[in-house]
Amino acid sequence: MADLDPDAVLWSADAADRAGRPLLVLLHGYGADERDLFGLVPYLPPAFAVAAVRAPLTPPFPAPGHSWYPIEGLQNRDPRHVTDAASALIAWLDATAPGVDVGLLGFSQGAAVALQAMRLQPERFAFAVTLSGYVTPGELPGDTALAERRPPVFWGRGTRDDVIPAFLVEHTVAWLPEHAELSGRVYPGLTHSVSEGELDDVRVFLEKQLEAKTAED
Repeated sequence: MADLDPDAVLWSADAADRAGRPLLVLLHGYGADERDLFGLVPYLPPAFAVAAVRAPLTPPFPAPGHSWYPIEGLQNRDPRHVTDAASALIAWLDATAPGVDVGLLGFSQGAAVALQAMRLQPERFAFAVTLSGYVTPGELPGDTALAERRPPVFWGRGTRDDVIPAFLVEHTVAWLPEHAELSGRVYPGLTHSVSEGELDDVRVFLEKQLEAKTAED
């Protein structure tokens, strides 16, 4: 399991300003890095402290950036690679933000890792935003507890997304409603990307999570 680089994290606030605030962790997609989703910060509710982390692997040349798990070759479709990436994320959180309320926002590979992390530690994460992603097939020991807890999950995807295989979309369509309080939208004409309309929906979802936390407190 490759560790996350603590020096390759972009924060929306310094340590003093993060105290007492819920944490939103951004998980980029294949071939990108921590800067990719950090550009979303102005569109997100300012109540969150935001951390954009860098995936630990480097794709084979000539692919740029970083990846959470390998996708080259059939042998690299092993779901254990996604679990390893989610475990690395959890280890980084254990060292960086113990006891902090954490939500996850991932794109593509990052979305798959976000959902896998929730499955590994169902009580650890308040919610997840998954954009152009999927649930990794297979069973994990935490799935039953996750289905009982049913944390809020937003899943956004486009009708013209030809990157995520159809069988993974079909699996996610069946799996998520059984394990989460699912909300989201299918965006007509959207490719493997994020649109302004989707960002508007994400912001509404995040604001609802803040309202729910305030009500609990």
